[in-house]
Amino acid sequence: MSRHTIDCRGYPSEAGCTVSISADSADELLEAAVQHAVSVHHHVDSPELRQQLRTMFKTEATSGAST
Repeated sequence: MSRHTIDCRGYPSEAGCTVSISADSADELLEAAVQHAVSVHHHVDSPELRQQLRTMFKTEATSGAST
């Protein structure tokens, strides 16, 4: 099983944002990342923004066990 993540700390901004978002599916992560980018970073939701965000995703292997 894998988990998809995006972390604002890897992309400096004037806001100095330290939010990290993760989800089991890339589509779910994309929706959360778009909402964050629009509401916090004042980006406009567009196909270009969505494509750019997808390139920033990282995939991590998980054990699948709950803690």
